[in-house]
Amino acid sequence: MKVTELARTAGVTPETVRHYSRQGLLVPRRDPDNGYQLYDRRALGRLRFIQRARTLGFSLKEVAEILEQADQGDSPCPLVRDLLAARLPRIRAQIEELQSLATRMEQAIDEWSTLPDGTPNGDSICRLIEHAADDDATRGQTP
Repeated sequence: MKVTELARTAGVTPETVRHYSRQGLLVPRRDPDNGYQLYDRRALGRLRFIQRARTLGFSLKEVAEILEQADQGDSPCPLVRDLLAARLPRIRAQIEELQSLATRMEQAIDEWSTLPDGTPNGDSICRLIEHAADDDATRGQTP
């Protein structure tokens, strides 16, 4: 398969296939007659694996480590478990931060709904945001 055919079959862009090839995640062979990159069914399987791993939050560097272990005949499953176990607490912390941000945004929308609009006057750009920062400081929060 050529780049575009592989991309279409896997549901990705040709640039994605080229990027993964430049990263060494996919290894095409070259057609000796025209220099085209050619991919086999194994490359399609690898590409689909990469896409699945990405949906689970694995970085391309981590995917490369996983594929390298598999290519060496070693099971990458322990590595996969360890990587996810290490990442999960960070993801949960990010979710908490985002939930807190959503709450602050909801409160700001409620508080700002009745306030008049202000015009920039050289000292003020948008009173809503500037007063929100003041409100956060009086509550002991960082702006």
